[in-house]
Amino acid sequence: MKQKIKNMNKFLKSILILTLLFSSPSFAGNSKLFSAGIPSLAPMLEDVTPAVVNIYTISETPQRNQLIDDPFLRKFFNIPGQLKSKKRNRSGLGSGVIINSKKGFVITNNHVIAKAKDIKVKLHDGREFKAVLVGADPASDIAIIKIPPENLQSIKFSDSEKLRVGDFVVAIGNPFGIGQTVTSGIVSALGRSGLGIEAYENFIQTDASINPGNSGGALVNLNGELVGINTAIIGSRGASAGSVGIGLAIPVNMALDITSQLLKYGEVKRGYLGVSAQNLTDDLSKAFGVETNRGAIITRVLEGSPADKSGIKVGDVVIKIDNKVIDNAASMRNKIGLLKINTIINIQINRKGKILTKKVKIVEPKKEKISNLKINPRLAGIVFGEIKKNMPEYGKINGIKIMKMKKDSKAFIYGIRPNDIILSVNNIPVQSVKDLEVAANNNDELILHVQRGNRTAFILLK
Repeated sequence: MKQKIKNMNKFLKSILILTLLFSSPSFAGNSKLFSAGIPSLAPMLEDVTPAVVNIYTISETPQRNQLIDDPFLRKFFNIPGQLKSKKRNRSGLGSGVIINSKKGFVITNNHVIAKAKDIKVKLHDGREFKAVLVGADPASDIAIIKIPPENLQSIKFSDSEKLRVGDFVVAIGNPFGIGQTVTSGIVSALGRSGLGIEAYENFIQTDASINPGNSGGALVNLNGELVGINTAIIGSRGASAGSVGIGLAIPVNMALDITSQLLKYGEVKRGYLGVSAQNLTDDLSKAFGVETNRGAIITRVLEGSPADKSGIKVGDVVIKIDNKVIDNAASMRNKIGLLKINTIINIQINRKGKILTKKVKIVEPKKEKISNLKINPRLAGIVFGEIKKNMPEYGKINGIKIMKMKKDSKAFIYGIRPNDIILSVNNIPVQSVKDLEVAANNNDELILHVQRGNRTAFILLK
């Protein structure tokens, strides 16, 4: 009986959705939504689905062995540093959207192709191509791959700024690798952020079914225009994970902004304001004389930064950027992080109840990096970054951070990893490149005092 009632509720819900859908203004005068006089999504999908592709990847992953992977345990058990863990191939799947048929550009999620050594794209008509990576931005989870531009069909774009809660949308992708699948629903919410899924978030939320394998696929409106890139779901975890009606997509405007930089530079060059901020609570609102708890309160302004030069001060509450409301620190970070370098913006602040507007030029951040370091052959393949006083996330740590390193480098083989902090070399404390030159130059062996999280250890590079 319970199952019959459940099925009846599903049926009634479907009837309600169809009734609302077919009576919506989007259907009026839109011949693409009728098939033989009957309301249908089929004509629109026939135009759109050829632009959505299935993506299959092969990547190499090490077989996890705690003794081999952890340099601290290797040191404790006296295991040789040059031991390597075995690797195995791992397959992955996802979806993508052809955005430029003449050049063969396909947009997808970075997590779909991350660390892939082989990327294969299967078109709607069954053709398969090997793809190459053009550029990727892990912070926004956008990547661009390229396939041979042989008789391809690209998708049309919508303006995601005009999207409204309640608009009908259709998700197209390759869930669980079963093949191209179409689901429908509505826009449930806009501007979702602070979920901790990506570094920069501004998601469209939809109840159109999105499942593993849909990542990188298309979210389109009833005109067959791309409004978003399906990216994530919220709900169950593990092998049985599936849609519970909360799917998330990256707005097409944001995706295209990222794409333009990836195609031009191969990376995203984000702007720099030079502040730290936190959410505005009720207590802070009262303390700073602000009547609302919406906004981001400035907790730090770096000397000489664009914010400093424009007159922004600690205690100011940012309420709008270019006339768009800032709800919290996360939305402010997203807004600034997605701006292009040299963009001039108007920041509206509340300073002790007085509303002020500051014009700020977003600039390229100074790179605190030292690349191509060849002070000692044992340190080749490492990119170091100096820890500055204006980096409070490192507390009172004095050392040099490993920003990047090659996996075939001597240091990596012996257990050094990215984000490790080198505290000393041969018992000489290091805080700068000059310190490193003194400590490491002309030495056949290097004893590195390394901090990783809350642990420290000495690692010998022979």
